Amino acid sequence: MPFTQVEDLLIHYEIAGKGDPIVFLHGLSNNSQSWRKQLDGLKDHFTVIAWDAPGYGQSSNPKEEFREFSQFADVLHGFIKQLQYDSVYLVGHSMGSCIAVDFTVRYPSMVKSLILADATRGSAALSKEENEKRLQNRLQSIENLDPKEMAAKRIDALLGYHPQEDIKKEAERIMGQVRLAGYRAVSYSLYHVNQMETMTKIAVPTLVICGEEDRVTPVSESQVFHERIANSQMVTIPKTGHLCYQEDSVSFNEYVAQFFKQPQLK
Repeated sequence: MPFTQVEDLLIHYEIAGKGDPIVFLHGLSNNSQSWRKQLDGLKDHFTVIAWDAPGYGQSSNPKEEFREFSQFADVLHGFIKQLQYDSVYLVGHSMGSCIAVDFTVRYPSMVKSLILADATRGSAALSKEENEKRLQNRLQSIENLDPKEMAAKRIDALLGYHPQEDIKKEAERIMGQVRLAGYRAVSYSLYHVNQMETMTKIAVPTLVICGEEDRVTPVSESQVFHERIANSQMVTIPKTGHLCYQEDSVSFNEYVAQFFKQPQLK
């Protein structure tokens, strides 16, 4: 299991394949394990890398709690440098899209192309009252519930209307590993984030992907990203929800491979 040191943080990641590097950034309730179908499905064409963000999976906790996605993006910068890449293809899912947007705008030479999957606008999509309510609900959940209990209560809303049982069980298993440090940090970062102007500064080719049945960040949210990012395309994946890359990994991987200019995967 590979690790790399980024200043005072030990960052765990999974890696497979050879070729141009793709870095995958997971969402609020996930970790690097959630990308295993991408590692397996894309490894013949790319070097596929999935990190555990600080406070997630097997990565260490920041000494001081993160409150902004720019802090995660700075760690990502150090992570990519430690792996000795000058530039990468970047894929961010849900809150990972917030990290990806921040990183791409502040370190544009390090991103060849960008994919935002089931992207979230965080506070920009909510009223002040709803934003405060969501923060308090998240903090109360992670501080008072067992992670496995949280996963069991939350999993149905993250999937399409008729998920396969094995996919649901695996997604719930991974969600049940969420840790206090990471979940709190991302909860505060979502509370603070507003990238409505930031996303207009993205200049690299961008693909926006969304599950057609996403009830967390619906297709209308992805449409906002598509409209505000000049050099962007948008696709939807039928019969999938917020975790579209887990529910229909074949379609998701084909979109990734095609967009990053590699032969279509079978």
